[in-house]
Amino acid sequence: MKNCRIVTLYSGSGGNSIYISACGSSILIDAGKSARSLCRALSDIGVALSDIGAIFITHEHSDHVSALEVLSKKHSISIHIMAKSAERFDRLPRGPLHENLVRHDAMFTETVGALTVSSFRTPHDSRMSVGYRISFEDCDGTHYIGLATDIGYVSDSVREGLCGCEAVVLESNHDPIMLMEGPYPYDLKLRIRSNRGHLSNPDSAAFAASLAQSGTRAFLLAHLSEENNEPHLALDEAECAISDTRVTVAVASADEPTELCFSEDI
Repeated sequence: MKNCRIVTLYSGSGGNSIYISACGSSILIDAGKSARSLCRALSDIGVALSDIGAIFITHEHSDHVSALEVLSKKHSISIHIMAKSAERFDRLPRGPLHENLVRHDAMFTETVGALTVSSFRTPHDSRMSVGYRISFEDCDGTHYIGLATDIGYVSDSVREGLCGCEAVVLESNHDPIMLMEGPYPYDLKLRIRSNRGHLSNPDSAAFAASLAQSGTRAFLLAHLSEENNEPHLALDEAECAISDTRVTVAVASADEPTELCFSEDI
């Protein structure tokens, strides 16, 4: 994984975007917040938007797509999105965004330079939600990166999509006690806890431990709730569940880039 970078530009209810690069090819997963914020975050890690080969969208909620319209006015870039999710933009006047959208009716695979990107279904309360499995080859062989956020529970498709990935960006959204004792309305708490809501710290940690046993060596915990979680709670839960000291675990910042650093044996 020497030729690979995985960086959450920002991660949480305020906006989400992930930069992935390998062997000279770069993509973004999601484009939340504003175009200005996204370009500033890319600049902070030494990357320009013109370096990005394509954008892949997990689902249509605003914290994952809010930068797209302005980005499309300034840059012509392919935006891969499920057709049901793309319906969000059909109410907008025709413009550059619609021309950039590449709509997919089912699970799909796209190649962007050295990167092969395949989607898999994720359980979330949107029109359609997916995660991504990204592969690339270098002198050491074929490598796999997985990403799944905004998942209500670990479904079979999520498990299959992430199993065997060397590095995984995984949701660890909330601490159950903080959520239930916090200020959210009760119906919202139930929505978050539901099978189409968000993954809790304990469920994320248990799944991470299972993935570590199947070969995952680096985790970036993402989409933490600012109201119902603390980074140290998510990190402690994951590290306690994963007994292998060779596994790297990091927590994505809500507001600034967080790069996943790999141990020497990955």
